Amino acid sequence: MEDLHQMKCEACRAGAPAVTQEEMDRYGPQVPNWRVTVHEGIKRLERVFKFRDFRQALAFTNGIGELAEAEGHHPAILTEWGKVTVTWWTHKIQGLHRNDFVMAAKTDRVHSESSP
Repeated sequence: MEDLHQMKCEACRAGAPAVTQEEMDRYGPQVPNWRVTVHEGIKRLERVFKFRDFRQALAFTNGIGELAEAEGHHPAILTEWGKVTVTWWTHKIQGLHRNDFVMAAKTDRVHSESSP
């Protein structure tokens, strides 16, 4: 299987199939620090990243913003002093798509490249 962080997001349309449990089991090991949450009945991938201060948290947030624009897929981001919570899901299908796992892996890559 190709590494998720090397994949590109594919255009997703309303009615596209959500990931199956089998796919989640296959993708999960590549994004082990992410957890599946349910908010307002919608499955999402979420991870909290820790930083030394607000400046580092904000720089990471900006890096995720650049990634999101480049891929055409956008997360919910909560930036606070010393931490950033990133949440991925696919709005068009109100759930998780392979794209969300791809973006979680790419987010991990941005974090590893930005950490001192």
